[in-house]
Amino acid sequence: MEIITAKPIPLTWNEALSGIFGSISLAAWIFLLVPQLIENYRLQSADGISLVFLSVWFLGDITNLLGASWAHLVPTVIALAVYFCFADCILIMQCVYYNRLNAVKRRKSSATLPVPTNSEHEPLLSRQSSMNSQHSASNLGLPGSHQRRRSSTASSTVSRRRSLSATALGQIVEEEGDSRGWLKNSLSVIMVCVAGAAGWALAWRAGVWKPVKSGHAGSPGQGRGDMGDLPVALGAQVLGYASAVCYLGARIPQIVKNQREKSCEGLSLLFFILSLLGNATYGAGILFHSLERDYVLTNLPWLIGSIGTIAEDAIIFVQFHTFKTRSGGDIAVTA
Repeated sequence: MEIITAKPIPLTWNEALSGIFGSISLAAWIFLLVPQLIENYRLQSADGISLVFLSVWFLGDITNLLGASWAHLVPTVIALAVYFCFADCILIMQCVYYNRLNAVKRRKSSATLPVPTNSEHEPLLSRQSSMNSQHSASNLGLPGSHQRRRSSTASSTVSRRRSLSATALGQIVEEEGDSRGWLKNSLSVIMVCVAGAAGWALAWRAGVWKPVKSGHAGSPGQGRGDMGDLPVALGAQVLGYASAVCYLGARIPQIVKNQREKSCEGLSLLFFILSLLGNATYGAGILFHSLERDYVLTNLPWLIGSIGTIAEDAIIFVQFHTFKTRSGGDIAVTA
């Protein structure tokens, strides 16, 4: 009994690159939210990420799912759209849980704060008399007063030296942590790219993946809502543009939040790196597939969304760098 195995279909360079980029994009989208979920769990907090950002993002995935279903895309694209909505819900629920939990903790801690001894109701006369007695003792030159001042000066000098040493040590530890973080992020991106390329290669050699010629729905570069080559219904196109607008507008609340708080603490840098990777490879997958006018116009909403979100992710990367540099400078000055 002979076992018939499918032979790989000969490909052009454009078809192969389109398929590879599309597969890498899908891998990036699948693992996209995992770093932020881990970061929230590690900090036991979700104060760093904007719920408005996640909500608008979720709305974009909903419109993407509706548009894909309306356009009758291949089942894998619709299944991925469902996965994106499910993953969004998980992250939003995690953020809401930590926000409510930490709000309760803050209320309890504020209720149990000790009452300060020097309250506003303390007589001003007693505080003034104690200050005057201390001042007179220092002016009269009582025995041991100069020694106390010298010892206090020496102790302040020693404490300042210790704080400088601690600051230098802290900066060294922070730099080592940064190098380790960049190494982990780089390895994660490489693994996602390898996984996406390997997945495409296996699918192609098994005959599961086939290049889609012009005039058929479902291009090889399909990512987060690609409509393929066939003209789609007007309603599906409208949903596609609505999805692109949501993706473009989602990051604005996060950028504003970062700028207002002058901090990116609590955000996962890898989350935005994978977003950049997914959008860049998604756009490349579409453009390598075909540059025909009708095809580009059909996928224009998703191309606009991808390019726009790349620009917004670049702004967030600048914020990561700027606010981290300012934080380091503040520590050095304080010491």
